[in-house]
Amino acid sequence: MTRTTETVSPELQAYITDHTDPVDPVLAELAEETARLYPDQKGMQIGTEQGALTTLLTRIQGARDAVEIGTFTGYSALCFARGLPEDGRLLALDTSEEWTSVARRYWERAGVADRIDLRIGPALETLRALPEQEQFDIAFLDADKTGYLDYWEELVPRMRPGGLLLADNTLSHGRVVDSNNTEPHVQGIRDFNDRLMSDDRVTQVLLPIGDGLTLARKN
Repeated sequence: MTRTTETVSPELQAYITDHTDPVDPVLAELAEETARLYPDQKGMQIGTEQGALTTLLTRIQGARDAVEIGTFTGYSALCFARGLPEDGRLLALDTSEEWTSVARRYWERAGVADRIDLRIGPALETLRALPEQEQFDIAFLDADKTGYLDYWEELVPRMRPGGLLLADNTLSHGRVVDSNNTEPHVQGIRDFNDRLMSDDRVTQVLLPIGDGLTLARKN
């Protein structure tokens, strides 16, 4: 047992991957095609252990209604959709027809396309157009970092009590602790992390998974 989180070396990362439920061929091929088509953006895709965690959390939560802000080529959406029951629904929000055209193909192959409602357009506008009522059991935030606070304020009121909210990249590759780094996307994450510490609507923990994964539960 240790009171601090240890640095994950490449060897330890490989060990973690080897001791997590294996990635099936559909997810593996989706990751490979994404890396081939979009080598400069492949880091926008969540890792294998994070994908396994999101599926597991969705199942543990007994979620039926989910929402994702930032879909890219669909890896995370596929993982969430697999955790939903057959009549569950994931609302997936993104601005790119190109990236999500890849996603649609793999959702079909995985047999979860009927669980995913993909809406193309500014996510904030889509969220604000939704009924102002508690409707989601689980949410995933992985979009533009300067918009996290705005997304958060639209999401929390629409979460059911006990609902889970996951926010990705909340360590910003370690840049959150570099006081000399004032880039807008880094400051956006700092502002988001600080806001959550004072938000009494949720209970939250920042986990050192991937590039930082914040897990919050609506009280």
